[in-house]
Amino acid sequence: MPLWVGPRSSDPIIGDRPEVSARASDERTPGATLSCGGGKSGMPWHLTISVRRDVDQPLSRQIQSAIKEKIRSGALLPGVPLPSSRLLARDIGVSRSVVVEAYEQMSAEGYLESVQGSGTRVAARPVATVDRGSILDRPPAPAVRWDLRVGATDVTNFPMQEWLSCYQRATQSLGHDGLSYPPISGIAALRTELASYLGRVRGVRVEPAHTMVTLGFAHGLGLICRTLPTMGIDRLGVENPGSGKQFQFIRDTGMCAVPLPVDADGVDIDALARSGVRAVLVTAAHQFPTGGTMSLERRQALLKWASDVNGIIIEDDYDTEFWFDQRERPPAIQGSDPGRVVYGGSLSKVLAPGLRIGWLALPDWLFRAVERARANSDQGSDSITQLAVSEFLRAGLLDRHLRRLRPRYRSRLETVAQAVRRHLPGASIRGSSAGRHVYIELPYHVDEAAVVEGALRRSVLLRGGAHFRLAETPGVAARPALVIGYSAVRPSDINEAIARVGEAYAQHARRQPTRTGASLTRSIGQPLRIPRSAAVP
Repeated sequence: MPLWVGPRSSDPIIGDRPEVSARASDERTPGATLSCGGGKSGMPWHLTISVRRDVDQPLSRQIQSAIKEKIRSGALLPGVPLPSSRLLARDIGVSRSVVVEAYEQMSAEGYLESVQGSGTRVAARPVATVDRGSILDRPPAPAVRWDLRVGATDVTNFPMQEWLSCYQRATQSLGHDGLSYPPISGIAALRTELASYLGRVRGVRVEPAHTMVTLGFAHGLGLICRTLPTMGIDRLGVENPGSGKQFQFIRDTGMCAVPLPVDADGVDIDALARSGVRAVLVTAAHQFPTGGTMSLERRQALLKWASDVNGIIIEDDYDTEFWFDQRERPPAIQGSDPGRVVYGGSLSKVLAPGLRIGWLALPDWLFRAVERARANSDQGSDSITQLAVSEFLRAGLLDRHLRRLRPRYRSRLETVAQAVRRHLPGASIRGSSAGRHVYIELPYHVDEAAVVEGALRRSVLLRGGAHFRLAETPGVAARPALVIGYSAVRPSDINEAIARVGEAYAQHARRQPTRTGASLTRSIGQPLRIPRSAAVP
């Protein structure tokens, strides 16, 4: 028998229908006013339950059984609002007193709760289920007072008022097309603004037609990794040390990730050539995590390698928005050879990771293949957010936001450097004066793992250099190191947090080294210098 939904206001009272059911609907209840205030008793909530008139069980008992079963099974979660007794009675075609009786009985038994002005809801009862959590939350981070891990973003800096203004203008200019599925590679307005911004700020040479809007850099990297095997490239070189998350992500796409050693000048080109790969992922301007900047000679050698092997370079322009060095910020490698370099970035560290906006500047010969790969996996990015970001860029608000942030982060970097000199004698910060973290090399005789563990006992969470090593280099002794992120810690807490790290460090730095490691390996980068007289870009 076809499913029949409860009577309209013009329907006769039901007496001979064997089954009536309430179900979710996209249609609004006639006369109801839609409001954003959840929990109000006047809201037209829907609930899918059924009652039968051809059985001996009373209708009120059937309603109770149906709702209780949904609560026990987890379909109705604690706090979920239910329709008012009047609406539910009308939806399933019974007397309102039947629903009132059912609600009152379930409230007495603790299944439901009614609050004046908030209607009836599922009670906040403890549910005997296992909370498996998200795979992204494993392993859970221990509760600490100071979290100095790399990658956190200080979202308190988010320019809320400016963003809301852009978002409002975006929604006002939508039109009918703006609410349809967006173009798979992004709306034209944002692609144009991105191509203009990247060219002006990073020297990227790309047409809007070859610019793709992504859901962050990782999303773009995944698209590249699904595209390259169709062109006979199934191995991707990655920097070592580097991002363990990216390393695993690449492998999960089916590509073979090949670790390549990094020194003060960038990725080792000789090792790259010996590896036999034809694609490589680099963080040239501010290497992650060592902070080094690829030298001009190394950049030229990298481009020559790509030409010799008919290969491709994927440039992750990590943290270059925050450049404090007195030297001129190096431009993107992509500007030197747009036909060999894929350039990627995102707004995750600049604005907020929750926006999920990134980009790829692609060679013209590669763009359509990446677009096809994307068409097989998703339907594009949120149009309204894209329009808002486009307005944010067009109005110069991103430039203004970065000008506000740079002095703040530079001040934090100076505080970190002073604290390291004070509390970690014998240690040295390496890399360029840039970004939102520092790479601290320790004396060779210091037990890196013991320092990290000792810091944790003092309520400081940070990572050692070993956390970022993707593979050991034969014949080379890795120098112990600490990697400290400072962007999401309050400036007033930086010195105290590093002082606690210093307490753990002091236990392992008193004795003189029994051997020197200088003959085994050299420093990852040059000592960090923060010229106070340098102009903030």
